[in-house]
Amino acid sequence: MSIEKVKAFFAAHGMEERVLEFETSSATVELAAQALNCEPCRIAKTLSFLVNGSPILIVVAGDAKIDNPKYKAQFGTKAKMLSPDEAVELVGHAVGGVCPFAVNDGVAVYLDESLRRFETVFPAAGSSNSAIELTIDELERFSAPVCWVDVCKGWNAESGD
Repeated sequence: MSIEKVKAFFAAHGMEERVLEFETSSATVELAAQALNCEPCRIAKTLSFLVNGSPILIVVAGDAKIDNPKYKAQFGTKAKMLSPDEAVELVGHAVGGVCPFAVNDGVAVYLDESLRRFETVFPAAGSSNSAIELTIDELERFSAPVCWVDVCKGWNAESGD
């Protein structure tokens, strides 16, 4: 089970007790924010895409949306999200619990600039009723991203996104 893989991943870092599990679903930004009693923007949603036949994950703030021109400029292709079946097969986590931890080999992780405005965020932890609170530094350390990207809109009023 996916959450067990994530718990084992964090256990190796002495942090398994920080994985939160809920009685209710946290599969969407809104549900996760309710379960955690936090602002939806602090939910770090992990979006899964296919780029040149390989799966990638982009972790973005809960209030951010993929900006197609920015995405294409970054990755050289149109944004094509994985289907629920593809997410399980290629990433190792089901939609609703996709996170950048304990993923299958060959999955590249990217962190979006929309996250940098927070001290801590709440990514899922491998199931549709889990999360873990991490600082941005911890998120970067444990997700081991290829790099930070700027591929979202809707979160930054100052830039007109």
